[in-house]
Amino acid sequence: MNLLFAAVLLLCCRYNATGAQEVGQHIWERCDTPRALLRRGCPFDRLEDPRGSTVLLKNRKITFHPKEQRRQRQHKQVTQLQPQSVLLHLRPGEPQSFEVKFRRVEDYPIDLYYLMDLSFSMEDDLSNVKKLGADLMEEMRNTTSDFRMGFGAFVDKTVMPYISTAKDMLRNPCKRTEPWPCAPPFTYHHVLSLTANGSLFTEQVGRQRISGNLDSPEGGLDALMQAATCEEQIGWRNVTRLLVFSTDAGFHFAGDGKLGGIVLPNDGKCHLHKNVYTRGNSQDYPSVAHVAEILRQKNIQIIFAVTEEVTHLYEGLTSIFPKCAVGMLSNNSHNILQIIVEAYNALTSEVAMENSKLPPGYHISYTSHCKDRKPRHSEQGRKCSNISVGDEVCRHVTGSVCGKPPSVIIKPQGYSEEVEVLLSPICECSCQKDVVPRSPSCSHGNGTLECGTCRCKEGRVGTLCECNQAESGKAIDSYLCRRDNATEVCSGHGECVCGKCVCHKSSKKPNHAYYGQFCECTDFSCDQYRGLQCGGHGRCVCGVCICLPEFRGRACECPLSLGSCLSQDEQICAGRGDCHCGTCMCHDNRFQGPTCELCPSCPGVCQAGVLATVPPSPSLHSCVEVDTEGCRVHFLLRTRQKEDSVHVHVALERECPSGPNVILITAVLSASVVVLGVALLLLWKLLTSIHDRREFARFQRELERRRWNRRENPIYKSAITTTVNPKYKEQ
Repeated sequence: MNLLFAAVLLLCCRYNATGAQEVGQHIWERCDTPRALLRRGCPFDRLEDPRGSTVLLKNRKITFHPKEQRRQRQHKQVTQLQPQSVLLHLRPGEPQSFEVKFRRVEDYPIDLYYLMDLSFSMEDDLSNVKKLGADLMEEMRNTTSDFRMGFGAFVDKTVMPYISTAKDMLRNPCKRTEPWPCAPPFTYHHVLSLTANGSLFTEQVGRQRISGNLDSPEGGLDALMQAATCEEQIGWRNVTRLLVFSTDAGFHFAGDGKLGGIVLPNDGKCHLHKNVYTRGNSQDYPSVAHVAEILRQKNIQIIFAVTEEVTHLYEGLTSIFPKCAVGMLSNNSHNILQIIVEAYNALTSEVAMENSKLPPGYHISYTSHCKDRKPRHSEQGRKCSNISVGDEVCRHVTGSVCGKPPSVIIKPQGYSEEVEVLLSPICECSCQKDVVPRSPSCSHGNGTLECGTCRCKEGRVGTLCECNQAESGKAIDSYLCRRDNATEVCSGHGECVCGKCVCHKSSKKPNHAYYGQFCECTDFSCDQYRGLQCGGHGRCVCGVCICLPEFRGRACECPLSLGSCLSQDEQICAGRGDCHCGTCMCHDNRFQGPTCELCPSCPGVCQAGVLATVPPSPSLHSCVEVDTEGCRVHFLLRTRQKEDSVHVHVALERECPSGPNVILITAVLSASVVVLGVALLLLWKLLTSIHDRREFARFQRELERRRWNRRENPIYKSAITTTVNPKYKEQ
């Protein structure tokens, strides 16, 4: 892999335009592009042009030990990445590149930590994991002779609502005694540190009992964080680190702890006491991004061995976690050995480079030469796939800028080896090393001479430090800096120091500077033509365009050549005008166009007789005439003004229009009449239907109003008459 670093430094002219050393020059006058400095008169041999370089500080070669040499190399250092340390002297704007090689070394040590969910639903899986130690040891001997395994387990936080806090449930969350009671719930328990003893792994895992909780998501992220950060307790080495995460459920993440009254964020540190996580009930779950960053820092590669129901959830983590693989676990984990072996081969067959955060202004790019030797660039240049043991991968890297010398770490994801890149920007010219303190050239020792410039001591000003700061700026000094008694000092583009103008640069464009005795000159205020200063055909000097030899005018807008005025017959303005500033000025107003060849109001030239097929040429006019029968006749008209002759070539066949298609016209008219008739009938039917509906509705309303009220018949009279005695009084 080639790595290229780059950054932008202008050349420096050590001396003035005459070649002799002179004090008092401004830095912007001496530092610029080579073309600009040479144009100002700086001699070529006085240009300072520092170059960048690459120095390999530590370049231990990649090792490759066959299996026959395992015993001899037990205590030797194994190297898969070359080089280990690089120093880049970077000149801004000039990229530097170096090559990084990576090779998967045979028999490289491996540490594997098995982290298992021991909630009640994983009971049938535990028996298969107990058998895993010896089988995995035997299988991994085909890959490495230095293999170690460890074991840890997790359930969830031991507070409501994640578990039941009843006393009997805290002792036995499964409520059973046969074949044995469940273990009390816990957050994370480190069971076995990394060991090469497969029998010990089987023994320790065999002692584990299943536990239980209430909700489906588990505290897996809590366990992952502790397994990654507790390096001393786990026993991680600086070798290939694998962590197998086995579960059949999802996971809680940051923020879920509020359900249990836990609001303190996870600090990402190790909190194991007697191999038990002690902050599970006081710190929230870590976020997915937090765990991913810790895994990246610790160079741990994750293998998720999960059931089919949650496979999609953990596959979503592959884009966040630095290097991980997902395997589908059977219902009782009988295929766990196959998942680990296949996932390990998949993880180690891909090499992806990453780098630490770059300082502002620096850039890094990768170019990879993988197993197929085809170059890959940009993001694709970071990765190589299908890498086998012994395959070598090369990459190139680039980047840039001035500032405090930083360092960058480049490493393959999931590996502990890294390349330290020390960056040393070249931001000064070499002449700045030859400083002359209290130089006589700076007004008898009132300043330090540095690259031809006086750095005045406190209280002194001026290009040669010739003035006292307290006395400068008086009226007499400012008078010397006014052009033709102008009101503004130094034309408003500078400051008056010791009776001389010190000009500024443009505030909008730092490359545009003011100069002259009164800062009256600029190189960016000349006339423009077509949006370009000096029409792009000259350079601006003190507000005036200095044109190239082929152009003239205030904005260099007039070409001296007549090429743009030549007509098709190679005459200047077709003989009908004069060429001024690259444009034809026609004598007759009827003629138009760039070369006076068009005349819309002139009589047509296409009036002639017979045409033969001839090759076209710029002097031919294509014409069309219509005869008395309506047929078109095509002919070409050749005119020669110098010869005063006309040649006409007429086509032998006419283009006559065909007669009308009677059948088509009749069919269209008939169809139109039928369609129109059907449309009218449908419209009539629609209108009559609407009218009938309205009449029927009106009839029903009138019928309702004529009905008798059955409760009170107006002609009915009761047979009973009630009379009240007015003199009757109730006793």
